[in-house]
Amino acid sequence: MLYRFAYVVTVLLLLGGCQSMQIDDFKGTTPKLVLEDYFEGKTKAWGIFEDRFGNLRRQFVVDITGTWDGTTLTLDEQFDYADGEKDQRIWRIEKVGENSYVGRASDVIGTAQGQTEGSAFSWTYEMELNIQGHDVKVRFDDWMFLQSDGVMVNRAYVTKFGIELGTVTLFFQKASAERAETGEGREAA
Repeated sequence: MLYRFAYVVTVLLLLGGCQSMQIDDFKGTTPKLVLEDYFEGKTKAWGIFEDRFGNLRRQFVVDITGTWDGTTLTLDEQFDYADGEKDQRIWRIEKVGENSYVGRASDVIGTAQGQTEGSAFSWTYEMELNIQGHDVKVRFDDWMFLQSDGVMVNRAYVTKFGIELGTVTLFFQKASAERAETGEGREAA
């Protein structure tokens, strides 16, 4: 019995670690994502969380205000969940290299590590989540992909001990006034 349990855990750990996507896979892709440019100002996001079986567990909308001081991008995220819960997270993301970032937020354990390449951003961090009344330490492996017209798609894999607990999918879009100012979303003449 113990042998069977150990075998199942080993297989699950191996399956959880099979992701092969690397940030360098996106060199030269367009549109080029410059994190601090994209998130400066107002951005809105729509998201869902699905458990590892594909069941929709939560839906939410996020209003984001970003400020860039030349070194640090501060993101004030206001979450509005479909069940009525509200939450806030404030990220302080420091640019530490041409394409490298470190980030901190009150519910993030340690620092988040991120890197851009072409149209992609890869971001990993650990966080305490309240799951059914218990605080659980989980790992996020976050991938963001900038699309044309200022839309960004975000897919985050949530794991514990290498076993996938679920995925978060978000779609970001710059606020309407900012899209109009920058000309994003306009058709070419």
